[in-house]
Amino acid sequence: MKKLIVANWKMNPLTSEEAKILFNQVKETGAVICPPFVYLSALKANGAQDCFFEEKGAFTGEISPQMLKNLGVEYVILGHSERRKYQKETDETAEKKLKAALAAGLKPILCIDKISQLPKDIKRGFIAAYEPIFAIGTGKPCPPEKAEKMRISIQKKVKVLVLYGGSVNAQNAGDYIKKAHFDGLLVGGASLKPREFIDIVRIAC
Repeated sequence: MKKLIVANWKMNPLTSEEAKILFNQVKETGAVICPPFVYLSALKANGAQDCFFEEKGAFTGEISPQMLKNLGVEYVILGHSERRKYQKETDETAEKKLKAALAAGLKPILCIDKISQLPKDIKRGFIAAYEPIFAIGTGKPCPPEKAEKMRISIQKKVKVLVLYGGSVNAQNAGDYIKKAHFDGLLVGGASLKPREFIDIVRIAC
């Protein structure tokens, strides 16, 4: 089965011109590209980094799942540890967003660091991304053997695809796919380096 590779650009790059250049270099990989909201329309990207749990209304600064759907977005990242840290998002908030995204026909990617962050009453239909907090943006990836144990634990609880994320690069990407048997990868910093990201996709798929 083809592996799912997701690029999370986070709050990068600074200009639309830089975004177009980067996107054009990696779009043929077939990966899901999740740029900042302001670039979604121009790039016709198939992934987004977040959404709100209401369809519309007086929610200043928020983006609804249906708005993403109307732009042609297929995938949306939810519950990322950076949003939990800086925006104080909770497991409950992430689950509400998950339900709203599913209702809108999106394919949500729920980021978790521990089993307790899995939704209580949703057992299928979404994608889980195991992102150990200690590995995100630190250059210290989780050992594949340890990551595989978490993957197995997740798939005992829910019937979903599981991605690995956290300091993924071209050197370790193959280990998470071939040794730890993940269904794909959620790539952060390395997704901003076109040559390396292309290598990651090639190695993983």
